[in-house]
Amino acid sequence: MIFDPERYHRRSIRLKGYDYAQAGAYFVTIVSQGRACVFGDIVDREMRLNAAGHMVKTVWEEMPAFYPGVGIDAFVVMPNHIHGIIVLVGADPHGRPDALAPRARPNSGQPPVGAGPRACPDAGQPQGVGQPQGVAPTVLSLGDVVQRFKTLTTRRYIEGVKRHGWPSFPGRLWQRNYYEHIIRNDQSLARIRQYISENPMRWTM
Repeated sequence: MIFDPERYHRRSIRLKGYDYAQAGAYFVTIVSQGRACVFGDIVDREMRLNAAGHMVKTVWEEMPAFYPGVGIDAFVVMPNHIHGIIVLVGADPHGRPDALAPRARPNSGQPPVGAGPRACPDAGQPQGVGQPQGVAPTVLSLGDVVQRFKTLTTRRYIEGVKRHGWPSFPGRLWQRNYYEHIIRNDQSLARIRQYISENPMRWTM
């Protein structure tokens, strides 16, 4: 069955009473404000990142280095949103989900010369879960990680607007909220990884 994130989030954005700082793997979707296509285009069912899209991908891949206790797994940048798996080890650096295998790296493509924002249709171990020696574990909730990702990508995007003439965005780069799904078992993990890797092929659908 194809994983449909919207089906999980129509009832509630967050699971009531759930501690989103505890160790676990989480599937997240973050959407650009107004669903503006600012990160690239789908060409022949493949995502072709522009400069802003490469920036977003870089920030995602850098998170484990900046935030000990935070790992990353499968990830894709789409024209107006991102999908990714965030792994939190919690206060115990050994509390990570042992079932997670090495992630597949999506095809980033090359940054073409792009036009301005436009409306778009709807849209082993993971990296970085280890704890640097001598560094106390950093306990971040899922919301903390998402907010830091949004903040850093927004700052770098603003720099791109000023220095490189990237298309400006009205108000904010990302929508205020985000979608999440708690990954509870290997079957769910495999299904979500497949959904992420195949997302560019499903864009026109």
